[in-house]
Amino acid sequence: MLKVHQHCNLACDYCYVYTMADQSWRDRPAMMSTPVWTAAVRRVAEHVTTHRLPAATVVLHGGEPLLAGTAHLTGLAAALRRAVPPDTRLGISVQTNGVLLTEPALCALTDAGIRVGVSLDGPDPDNDRRRRHVDGRGSSAEVRRALDLLASSRYRPWFTGVLCTIDLDADPVACYEALLESAPPAVDFLLPHANWTSPPPAGAPYGEWLVRVFDRWYDAPVKEAGVRFFEEIIHLVLGMDSRSEQVGLSPANMVVIETDGAIEQVDSLKSAYPGAAATGLSVLTDPLDAALRHPGVIARQIGLAALCQECLACPIHLICGAGHYAHRYRPGTGFHNPSVYCADLLRLIGHVHHRLGTDLARRDVG
Repeated sequence: MLKVHQHCNLACDYCYVYTMADQSWRDRPAMMSTPVWTAAVRRVAEHVTTHRLPAATVVLHGGEPLLAGTAHLTGLAAALRRAVPPDTRLGISVQTNGVLLTEPALCALTDAGIRVGVSLDGPDPDNDRRRRHVDGRGSSAEVRRALDLLASSRYRPWFTGVLCTIDLDADPVACYEALLESAPPAVDFLLPHANWTSPPPAGAPYGEWLVRVFDRWYDAPVKEAGVRFFEEIIHLVLGMDSRSEQVGLSPANMVVIETDGAIEQVDSLKSAYPGAAATGLSVLTDPLDAALRHPGVIARQIGLAALCQECLACPIHLICGAGHYAHRYRPGTGFHNPSVYCADLLRLIGHVHHRLGTDLARRDVG
């Protein structure tokens, strides 16, 4: 993940970058400079070549990455494609709030082979309650315009999907159906970042909210969109590996390169405490392999050995995997705890397991 721009043109009230524990964005350059992104490209190519990776993914991120300008993003993409060996499948995408995603911008991105994901939190009133401009104006009208473009035949092949942070004040089914309006290939739901220091409200029914969406998605007569959170749980229930940091025990496979060149762990850790994502490494001085030797990264590579005893005693620990790493933090014990969303994950996973088990048993009888 390349943090090409540090700032954002929205002021979402739940943003882990600007509203939570780590405020290091204030001391970093607003935009990734040419020397930094040149070094980042070199380190990515070096890593891919050293490990002979058949595929690699680079996500252009922020802040809001489109604040860097499409020329900057397309130039960076072109440099990556020149540097990475031709036998490596290189996927490049941008995750945007959609406000600046005009047709000229989208045309430039897709011409450069950059796929696009957009963040939206459901129907307009729900989205605009949390995802606002600094002056309080909602963002939904601008985002809907961008999504209409992405839904068109010209740009749909470049559409990666919609990312939604769960808001309990939104009706779950109405939220999901609003996300489907642009016919995204995929939808992903995120639990708001929280931990044992800053927990969600007591008794907040995130598990029930997700169960309602799951049933609407699972019972649809045709598949309307992939929902990554649910699909990963299904894979795990069926004995396969996960590809998501929200569930399962698969090793973490991403690092973040900040605008100043710092190599950091996944940036959601910024929600835990100041410096939680830091490694002390930089693309200006260190290879990406150096991050694999950092204790924080190692802890996310060792699977069961990273779980606390309470989690190991739980019957669904191989599926849950203690949930999102950032959601486990508690002062004194660090990340060696269950997820602060433990009860919600237990409810959702138990429900998915029951639905799958019932359907498989019915198929066997048939």
